[in-house]
Amino acid sequence: MGQGFGMESHGAHRDGPHRPPARYLVVIDAGGEQVARLFDARRTQVAEFDAGTEEVAVMAKGLAPQPGADAAEWDAALASHSATERAAADIYLLDL
Repeated sequence: MGQGFGMESHGAHRDGPHRPPARYLVVIDAGGEQVARLFDARRTQVAEFDAGTEEVAVMAKGLAPQPGADAAEWDAALASHSATERAAADIYLLDL
């Protein structure tokens, strides 16, 4: 029997600090497509995906968006977006 059959066993669990939770959901236009970007409390991006997914609707349900991401605290995090895209963005503060 060859060694290539079966499933690999799980690796050892790593003890260490967990990644900080996502604190902000930013829905923003990126070249004509709406994307959702997740940021932690320090505005470090932790994920990016299509804003049309069901997960975005679930995360934003019941939350009122803050319009516009043109404040200085978003300059580094959203540097790849134009001023127009940032002004039209919606920012949701996620419940922890």
